[in-house]
Amino acid sequence: MKNLTCQIRFLFLLIILLCGNTPLTWGAPAPGLFAKANLVAWCIVPFDAKKRGPEERAAMLERMHIKGLAYDYRAEHIPTFDAEMEALKRHHIELTAWWFPGALTDEAKGILEVLKRHKLQTQLWITGGGEPTKTPENQRAHVESEAARLKPIAQEAAKIGCTVALYNHGGWFGEPENQIEIIERLKQEGVMNVGIVYNQHHGHDHLERFAALMRKMKPHLVAFNLNGMTRGGDKVGKKILPLGQGELDLGLLKTLRDSGWHGPVGILNHTDEDAEARLLDNLDGLDWLLPQLDGRASGPKPKPRSWRDPAPAEKH
Repeated sequence: MKNLTCQIRFLFLLIILLCGNTPLTWGAPAPGLFAKANLVAWCIVPFDAKKRGPEERAAMLERMHIKGLAYDYRAEHIPTFDAEMEALKRHHIELTAWWFPGALTDEAKGILEVLKRHKLQTQLWITGGGEPTKTPENQRAHVESEAARLKPIAQEAAKIGCTVALYNHGGWFGEPENQIEIIERLKQEGVMNVGIVYNQHHGHDHLERFAALMRKMKPHLVAFNLNGMTRGGDKVGKKILPLGQGELDLGLLKTLRDSGWHGPVGILNHTDEDAEARLLDNLDGLDWLLPQLDGRASGPKPKPRSWRDPAPAEKH
């Protein structure tokens, strides 16, 4: 009887532990914001000097210990959609996002079928354009129009557990404040699976107000793509730089880290260079910057494999 009583007490204590206010953590802890396990490769499918196929691409990411891929494509890649998904599974790479058409076309429906067939839940990155609005009435009409465009995509995405992320690519749609208005309008329609993916390489005009933008975007932000950043870089041949090569990189990384946001962080190629070389340059730059976030020295700035500072223009 005494042994039975002890066993009952043990089970009672175990139930308290399992049902208490402190949640238990199962499996590995969540990776740090800039840890390799949280990094996502972006713009490495149509942008790759070596024109890798699905198997080569997935093997490259596994070799580099990058755990996620944001998949961008062109018409030539449509026949290999299934092969791409299968290669990612074989090499333990997460499909973090998919560059998605701006309307629910046959091509868009085909992508949703691929995701459904492979039982994948991911982010669908969607862009837009438009000129700046001039009146409150014009602004409201533009928000209504974009919400109406995106609503059927988001509804279909929700059926298979996917989210939609609004991608800044310039123009009216590329302003985060406008994206937030669209998201809030969609929420009024009961559409709750829409957020923001922010791209630094399309954010040169946001640099002076980036900290304020981060505070506004944080509740809606589902992914963030890094880039080497320098003032006016998009106007002097430095729009896309490896991390560590931009004069503003350390401060921008600090703002992102200190915001408390946590989600997938992208590093990109988006050039005609070898995708592996450019990703490695970004990893080297990130490794160089991270100690400096905590005030520690990190040696000389890495010399990139895939980028050279463009020669200054001749003066006439």
